[in-house]
Amino acid sequence: MDTVVQIKKSLASGKRRFDLNVAFSSDKRYTTFSGPSGAGKSLTLNCIAGIVTPDYGKIVIGGRVLFDSCLGINVSIRDRNIGYLFQDYALFPHLSVADNVGFGLKQGLLKQLSADDRELVSEHLEMFGLGGMSGSLPRDLSGGQKQRVGLARALIRRPSVLLLDEPFAALDHGLRDKMRSELKSVQARFDIPVILVSHEPADIETFAGEIVCFGTGEAAAVSEAPLTGVPAFEMTLLPKIPI
Repeated sequence: MDTVVQIKKSLASGKRRFDLNVAFSSDKRYTTFSGPSGAGKSLTLNCIAGIVTPDYGKIVIGGRVLFDSCLGINVSIRDRNIGYLFQDYALFPHLSVADNVGFGLKQGLLKQLSADDRELVSEHLEMFGLGGMSGSLPRDLSGGQKQRVGLARALIRRPSVLLLDEPFAALDHGLRDKMRSELKSVQARFDIPVILVSHEPADIETFAGEIVCFGTGEAAAVSEAPLTGVPAFEMTLLPKIPI
């Protein structure tokens, strides 16, 4: 499933200004955004998800146009059918594990889940090893369990792409390898492309695919990841949008 992103976004606060100008395409199972903090990686994810609207450009996932400034297309967040796991997992602290997982199935705040939806929630709880803690609150969970809840919630609507913003940063180093393996199993089970933000060479090595290197607001390179180590990247960019 091809992903094409060619966008420009400018942000300003007082005298500070940040210009994002990113262009890349990928048909791999994994696309990894790499680069220093503040380079625009998470901002690009937010543009793909529809949380932030680019000033100009286009976003296409699997042949479906989600944003095109020239055509006046800007699909709403909910209708984009994108799964998003934030760095802190963004679980609702007052909701149980089951209610967190099922939240994305609700059409309104007061809507009750149907019997089929409740069954779907139960299936996802079992799938992610959470069946025995459906009534638990997030404060009672470990870091790995919170991540599984976030993944189950992100995937329950069968999204067309899964966005992960530094999903292992909040985990102890000893747990990261285990969760990397679990993520690969999840990707294989759901068979959807994953776009991953990470600073960790181990993530780039594990999730071999396309790598998009960010500089200061620009995607500096796109290349295929090696089996080991971090490569010297080749320039294979789509044309950027003129500033």
